[in-house]
Amino acid sequence: MSLQQNKALFLDRDGVVNIDHGYVYKSEDFEFIDGVFSTCKAFYDAGYKIIIVTNQSGIGRGYYTQHDFLMLTGWMKNQFSAHDIEVADVYFCPHHPKKALPEYLKQCNCRKPAPGMLLEGIDTHSIDPEKSIMVGDKLSDMQAASNACIGVKVLVRSGKDLPSDAPQHADLVIDSINELTALLSR
Repeated sequence: MSLQQNKALFLDRDGVVNIDHGYVYKSEDFEFIDGVFSTCKAFYDAGYKIIIVTNQSGIGRGYYTQHDFLMLTGWMKNQFSAHDIEVADVYFCPHHPKKALPEYLKQCNCRKPAPGMLLEGIDTHSIDPEKSIMVGDKLSDMQAASNACIGVKVLVRSGKDLPSDAPQHADLVIDSINELTALLSR
């Protein structure tokens, strides 16, 4: 039995790291949310691995390519590095069960609310899920975190409409990612 000792701050991308303008795949359209760097830096300095988990059905729908996504991801990670934050990994799901090109049209275990991306991060980085946090802006993020047994599920209001029952799936509901650092003093 391996000792899982790392803790992680899992972040959804669109709506948590950047403003969700819909199918963003170019750096000139990528707008970081105020406070994301200072918040991630506080968690990084406290020993959390920063891991991004993002549904990217825009790839599956043919709006942009996997190469486009990977180029933007490299640029985004460099922006974090410029703030002295290492993003340990970025996991993405290009699939969609109903609206995608044939090679991406499937029900998979990686598209949130399925826990596949989180479980891969837990396994790859020896993460203790109970000591970890998932921050998302959708019900599916909270469900994925539950399905992966993540210790703290945080729903951030990003301005998008949420189902009325979404907050009950979260341990904490915040209006801004800036409020997240309060968890470090617990």
